[in-house]
Amino acid sequence: MSPLRGIALKLTAVVLFTIMASLIKASSEYVPTGEAVFFRSFFAMPVIVAWLAMRGDLRSGLKAKNPLLHIWRGLIGVMAMGCGFAALGLLPLPEVTALGFAAPMMTVLLAALMLGERLRAFRLSAVGLGLLGVLIVLWPRLSLDELGGSATLGVALVLTSAVMRALAQIQIRKMVAVEETSAIVFYFSLTATVFSLATIPFGWVWPAPEVVMMLVGAGLIGGIGQIFLTSAYRFAGAAVVAPFDYASILLAILFGYWFFDEVPTAMVLIGSVVVVAAGGIIIWRERQLGLQRGKARPTMTPQG
Repeated sequence: MSPLRGIALKLTAVVLFTIMASLIKASSEYVPTGEAVFFRSFFAMPVIVAWLAMRGDLRSGLKAKNPLLHIWRGLIGVMAMGCGFAALGLLPLPEVTALGFAAPMMTVLLAALMLGERLRAFRLSAVGLGLLGVLIVLWPRLSLDELGGSATLGVALVLTSAVMRALAQIQIRKMVAVEETSAIVFYFSLTATVFSLATIPFGWVWPAPEVVMMLVGAGLIGGIGQIFLTSAYRFAGAAVVAPFDYASILLAILFGYWFFDEVPTAMVLIGSVVVVAAGGIIIWRERQLGLQRGKARPTMTPQG
């Protein structure tokens, strides 16, 4: 284990994903969302295949033990990606990023409902704090003047994306028991590419060369970011690297201001701080529970 290397890889992944989101946002005016999802997924595949080949995991990466699990995970993931990409065209980048932090809170709740994980008062309070932060970010959008406009649709899309991302995390938790990580990574890109093609009847366009470059760049950068993200967890535990996800809000503020002339409101900044605090509490608690489970494991029953 090399925690510093893991942190460096995670921060690099966060930077790459923020660049990818910026490219998708910049192209959203010119291409429909489904087409953007296709470019993001299709052009990530060569990067992922090359990475698997370099690691010697290409054979395991191409072997799906339960194809239906991959199809279901791909469907959930492409819905999350599509909603998130559509929201980028309707809301400022910092706001989309801040609202996207609702996903870890949703994961905790869905894990309790779908996996039977115990949800004690401490974690429930942290989730409540996180959702309060999301509400703070949302508050200016809940006025009568804002309701019903494109911003309202953007909020609905990004929150739907957060729920779908949480469902994807639940699905991955089930899949890792029977599937290799390399297979999960590869088949997500493949299924997302296939599912995105179903949106062709909804108005794909032939984009200008500079837009094509942005979309191809988003796919390549997204694929590289996925590799850095996966590699980070090889060198450090989740409790060490997970908090650095929240560096994305700082990058989103910087990129939003620099490239899109977007200045975050005070409510977005305050809500982001609250959500980050709640996420940090959840990560810390998960680490404590993990240490306790590790100590108890030798005497636990299989059901424990």
